[in-house]
Amino acid sequence: MANPPDQGQYIEGQVVPGVPTCYRHPGRQTYVSCARCGKPACPDCLRPAAVGYQCLDCISGGNHSVRQAQGRFGGAVATNARVTWALIVINVVLYLIQLARPGLATDWEMLGGALAYRNGPLIGVAAGQWYRMLTSAFLPGTGSLGILDIAFNMWALWIVGPAMERVLGRVRYLTVYLVSALGGSVLYYLLAPPYQPALGASGAIFGLFGAWFVLSRRLGVDSRQVVLLIVLNLGISFAVPYIAWQAHVGGLVAGGLLTAAYAYAPRNNRTAIQVAATVAMIAIIVVGVLVRNHQLLSSYGFYGGRLF
Repeated sequence: MANPPDQGQYIEGQVVPGVPTCYRHPGRQTYVSCARCGKPACPDCLRPAAVGYQCLDCISGGNHSVRQAQGRFGGAVATNARVTWALIVINVVLYLIQLARPGLATDWEMLGGALAYRNGPLIGVAAGQWYRMLTSAFLPGTGSLGILDIAFNMWALWIVGPAMERVLGRVRYLTVYLVSALGGSVLYYLLAPPYQPALGASGAIFGLFGAWFVLSRRLGVDSRQVVLLIVLNLGISFAVPYIAWQAHVGGLVAGGLLTAAYAYAPRNNRTAIQVAATVAMIAIIVVGVLVRNHQLLSSYGFYGGRLF
């Protein structure tokens, strides 16, 4: 392999003409050059290639030109469960903050509409606090059931999440999780008493159950296990008091429908169809909130956040 003739080696501050040196380490003598660009490089700056060795610059430039592998349903392939672990960490950290500051539950819980105090201002989603629909999904229930709530939900997320993340890809997986949480909140808002608060990630978890069922059917995998899991947990939701079954059903439906749009979208214009389905789901949620807002503000005589 040829070397540029004008390279030299630094020896005690002096350059010895004719002796090639590494392009990144001028003080290192080398007689090996990059097979791609021809620059001399030391062993630390070379990597094995299909033919000979290539320098770090050529390796980096070549990686930028390689098309990233796509998953079965579009998006980059997820080789780890980074999003799942991030969600678990966020939920656990917020739970610990909630223990130290119990008022956080009151500020973030899912609440349709209630008076802050007698003849006081209205608080809740009906008063414009839409953020409660999402923040409530990142805090567990209060009291003695709180630890059981977060323990079950995080266990389910750890069991189901990584597989869903690998199949759907990080962005679609996170979208399904968040839309499921919102779907659970909106159905709770529509069906539950407006003054009844709710907390927990169960809506999002049930959304992943729905996604698991859809993907199992789409990939031709046995879905009996997830069907049993869904039926069992829905049965518990309806049988045990103080469980927001509305959020469970809403999350299950939202997660299943959105995943079906992702999984069955045709290859042609797949990304555009998936984005349109996501926007449509969010639009349905927004319409549901607006309808319930109108019902509550009209029936309870609220105007401008106060009774009239």
